Amino acid sequence: MAASPNIVLIISDDQGYPDLGCIGGKPLITPNLDRLAAEGVRGTSFYVTWPACTPSRGSVLTGRYPQRNGLYDMVRNDMVNFGHRFDAEEYAVSPEMTLGLDVREVTVGDMLKKAGYATGCVGKWDMGQALRFLPLQRGFDFFYGHGNNGIDYYTHERYGVPSMFRGNARTEEDKGAYVTDVFRREALGFITDHAGRRPFFLYLAFNAPHSASTFGEGTVEGSKKKAEGVQAPERHVAMYRDRVEDERLARYCGALTCMDEAVGAVMGAVEQAGQKDDTVFVFLSDNGGSGNGGNAPLKGGKSTMWEGGLRVPFIVSWPGKLPAGKVTDEFLTSLELVPTLLAAAGARPPQGVKLDGFDMLPVLKGEKKSPRQEMFWQRRADKAARFENWKWVESGRGRGLYDLGKDLGEKQDLSRDRPEVLRLMKEKFAAWRQEMDASEPRGPFRNY
Repeated sequence: MAASPNIVLIISDDQGYPDLGCIGGKPLITPNLDRLAAEGVRGTSFYVTWPACTPSRGSVLTGRYPQRNGLYDMVRNDMVNFGHRFDAEEYAVSPEMTLGLDVREVTVGDMLKKAGYATGCVGKWDMGQALRFLPLQRGFDFFYGHGNNGIDYYTHERYGVPSMFRGNARTEEDKGAYVTDVFRREALGFITDHAGRRPFFLYLAFNAPHSASTFGEGTVEGSKKKAEGVQAPERHVAMYRDRVEDERLARYCGALTCMDEAVGAVMGAVEQAGQKDDTVFVFLSDNGGSGNGGNAPLKGGKSTMWEGGLRVPFIVSWPGKLPAGKVTDEFLTSLELVPTLLAAAGARPPQGVKLDGFDMLPVLKGEKKSPRQEMFWQRRADKAARFENWKWVESGRGRGLYDLGKDLGEKQDLSRDRPEVLRLMKEKFAAWRQEMDASEPRGPFRNY
């Protein structure tokens, strides 16, 4: 295993497509992510599989469409929308505790552990909280984080329920500490324990810069909740008060900069251990931005089928193996992550598991064009497809046919001008849907 690189897979939460300092469209302070991009490859046409967290992260971990791995909707208690605070007994039988990624699914943790890696998960798991769903049962040797899809950054509760785990046990040991700092500490500890001894895989899944899953002041039981918004340390919020238009946006940006500092600490720990040239860093957001001041030049944001909900920032760095400072507009998706990480590790995909992506290392190196020509999305009645540069959307928030090569902002609907293309897109979507329906059924949502 001496030739196998370490792998650090970092995922942020609700970070919009333009939300990196190196892009230059916003006054963001992200020097460490900017450095990672300068030392590696940044993708500008990179998509996730769903416009919100749970299904998107499920695809990152399995390399499979949500409609194939069964986790194609949110694992979430909707009663919180109406100011409802759960007690422990009620929460224990709620969807957030009883639903999760099907136990028959093979995760990238399973795959890399079998290849000899030490595997660690720090941060937002979001694949279910029942014992059978937690990371230690899904291929990871180490876990510190929360199992649900959101928490308060300081109490580490979700609408009143303590939500942090160390291994398989809930813990309140760090209550009161800003959670990004806690995840930073745990990630550094995992690296210290394994760097230079055996190859390691660290899945560092931040909840930043997502809004806090806690009730704002004045929320009344049974009424629509008043959101707390993003929580961030005062030191980081202060950096933005004269840069952005309001306090809400300053807190979003502050949380992002705090997360960037944590990423920088992880990069520094790898370098200090003498492992920089032997480590692959991957960074992406789980979906489009929300409450971030907009995703221009893209249309829409989180929860939508527009580009702003599905196209996200993406960086890969592997010194000596990938070019430095390269920007690629090749059509790539999060479905490519698992095959790519397996290829980097010299590991084979598991037998009998259909992966929906491919090894993108040759594309990132500039040796070949992306073989991906099409991608499909579905969120209940909302549908979308991309084929080459064509994008089709049919949703409650709008519909249309767009040429992304000329109209990245999805402003000009060409449905009437190009009916043959519209028909082709719908036919391709129907064929994909048929393939998903014919695949081996997985829970928790599929009827079988």
